[in-house]
Amino acid sequence: MSSFYSDVILKDPRFNSTDRVEDQYLLEPLTRQKVEGIIAAAKGRGLNLMVFETYRSQARQGLLFKQGATKLSKVGVHHYGLACDIVKSINGIPSWEGDFCILGQLAYEHGLIWGGDWGAPAKPHTFIDTVHVQRCSVARQASLFAGEWYPDDVYDPYQD
Repeated sequence: MSSFYSDVILKDPRFNSTDRVEDQYLLEPLTRQKVEGIIAAAKGRGLNLMVFETYRSQARQGLLFKQGATKLSKVGVHHYGLACDIVKSINGIPSWEGDFCILGQLAYEHGLIWGGDWGAPAKPHTFIDTVHVQRCSVARQASLFAGEWYPDDVYDPYQD
């Protein structure tokens, strides 16, 4: 089955890179459109956000894990072009300071799952990633990782 992952990501020369990738063209097109919408909506509310990382290889994930920069040893939804880390932009410099609840609100408004509540705000979570958004419900992740499923253009993670 053809997908953005098989057609674009698998063929990209950065597939095994340990470098941080912020290229928005490695986001699946609908995911990219939603991320751009979040950034524009935040700007309209007086908050400057920037894309920090889009695609992430397993090699980079392993390196980040060894450095203690992440608690996850295996790469997740970033690897499939369906996730993005969005941070504040302070004079063009990335910042993780302060509250990111506005990102959660904007993610919901644009149909993306926010890593601050993983699409289930009433549920307690042991893993929080307040700069992360993704177009895949937590329930769908296993089938995504197994290569059994990839979202189509009408997929809504909140209806999953």
